[in-house]
Amino acid sequence: MTVSTLSVVPEATTASGTAPSAQASPQNLLPTPTNSHPSAANPPAAPVWYWRSADLHQQAIARAARDDYPAWLTHVKAASACTRPVRLAGTIATIEAATGRLLAERSTADMPDGVIYKPCGNRRESVCPACSKLYQNDAYQILRTGLIGGKGVPEQVAHHPAVFPTFTAPGFGEVHTRVVKRHTCARRKDCDCRPEPCHARRDLSVCSHGVRLVCYARHSGDDPRLGTPLCLDCYDYGTQAVWNVMAGELWRRTTIAINRYIRRLARQRGIPEFRIYYIDKHGKQRSRLVPPWRLSFGKAAEMQRRGVVHFHAIIRLDGYHPDTPDSVLPPPAGLDAADLVAAIDHAATTVHFTTDPHPAKREGWAIRWGDKGVLTKVITVAADGDVTDTQVAAYLAKYATKSTEITGHASARLDIDTIGLHANPHGSHTERLINACWRLGRAPQHLSPDHGDGLRTLRGYQGPLDGPFAQPWRCPACGTRTHLRVCPTCSAHTAADDRATTAALKQQQPVQRPRATDPAARLRRWAHMLGFGGHFLTKSRRYSLTFAILRGSRVEFRRQQSAGPETTEPGEQPTTLVVNFLQFVGSGWRTAADAMLANTSAAMAREHQEAARAYLATAAA
Repeated sequence: MTVSTLSVVPEATTASGTAPSAQASPQNLLPTPTNSHPSAANPPAAPVWYWRSADLHQQAIARAARDDYPAWLTHVKAASACTRPVRLAGTIATIEAATGRLLAERSTADMPDGVIYKPCGNRRESVCPACSKLYQNDAYQILRTGLIGGKGVPEQVAHHPAVFPTFTAPGFGEVHTRVVKRHTCARRKDCDCRPEPCHARRDLSVCSHGVRLVCYARHSGDDPRLGTPLCLDCYDYGTQAVWNVMAGELWRRTTIAINRYIRRLARQRGIPEFRIYYIDKHGKQRSRLVPPWRLSFGKAAEMQRRGVVHFHAIIRLDGYHPDTPDSVLPPPAGLDAADLVAAIDHAATTVHFTTDPHPAKREGWAIRWGDKGVLTKVITVAADGDVTDTQVAAYLAKYATKSTEITGHASARLDIDTIGLHANPHGSHTERLINACWRLGRAPQHLSPDHGDGLRTLRGYQGPLDGPFAQPWRCPACGTRTHLRVCPTCSAHTAADDRATTAALKQQQPVQRPRATDPAARLRRWAHMLGFGGHFLTKSRRYSLTFAILRGSRVEFRRQQSAGPETTEPGEQPTTLVVNFLQFVGSGWRTAADAMLANTSAAMAREHQEAARAYLATAAA
């Protein structure tokens, strides 16, 4: 029996979503031995709790020896590989669809453990490898289906022009890099090629902070210095934070520019357009021209080591007819993939905008794509083009399960109580970037008017809002001495008053949505994502199918496996409906032994599936 690779050892301080999630009791935990002679060079280490191995084995043996162990394994099969499954309790009712009559009702109290285990569904690989793998497989199917068809998408899309552009961010300062001019490795993931020197220069230039801007090292792929600036004080953290939060708006304007370029090109080539009539909001009949083509997009965001995002996209050219607006039609003659490449290059070099004024930058920030341009490749279904559909789909789906982990930072959404744990204006690269997000972001409701330099200041602190930390000060209201910019005592008492005041203001006047070019509107909300507030995988409406369709098909397949197929004809409505009356009662496995047994069972099932696939592949060959 092979033990799962997931850890089942509870830790003393475990973040939400990590593997050690079993409910631990103090009598089953032991602390690790600390330093026997602590000193300044050898400080006392905090005790790390671990499970008694004997107790863990005894619990596992006791669970496996029970008569209901096979039923328990079957019951938890759907969530057996999940790190922190969700526990639900309640009733499940089966209702006749035509009359609404209750046919059967089952309570979770009659099930093993009295709950239903549901996978957490987290897309992050660092949080739950099993659920993220399922999410990645679904993302792969969605992206590849938009290139070859199937699952409700016409197979003729395989013959539509499609390109694969990569949009990069500009530079905000010199960072340590790893550049390989020519790859000779078989797999880029296991690349061992010799890189070029990082920043080799003959002139030993020194910045204004006294740091030599030179690095002769040939960094390996796992070097922690990759992505960090050569000089932390010279790096423009504020501009990078604003660019991250404005990346979604820049992408939106780029898609508009691509559509306009293709439309101008189609008019120059004499491709006719359709005139459609509609009724406006005043009841008048109006008309407008629509082109006989449509662009479909699929986009994945990749977080680089330096903490800035760049986009990998799939852009497909389809046809359009006003009589069948939801259909995916062949594109009109006269437009091809070369026109898409020209439109993308034109949009990447011309699209730019300036954000709204900010107290830290009165003229606003200029937002544009990087100076290196856009790398665009033509996608082909056969293996005779730049990249194939399988390569592109696998490449984009890989980033759907990743987030900011590559930068060394991973945290939940930050607030005034937790920002001090992750932000530091004089700390590491990511700490300074988070500090810039918080410093430039819109302040909470309990802020006083502008103070001195124009930056809004927190109540009880008479200094500029340049980060979560300040010189030690004493709150004039309660006398608490703290180094935080918000008094922890007063903020706890005024939180309820602030919420009541905000609710009253919303009732008096409607809340206006912030402008898309306002850099401060979302910076604090997405400080834990280093400013980027978009989803890491997006697509246009008619590019392909959705996650909901895939998940619904999976649920229907599992129900047919467990209860057998219904007697209805294909296309007819089901004769029965399953209605769940469930509520959340907890997350994670009850004990570490349950986690170990469930994960081990899932690992054995995966090994069996891999062996079956290998056997079928061998038999087919």
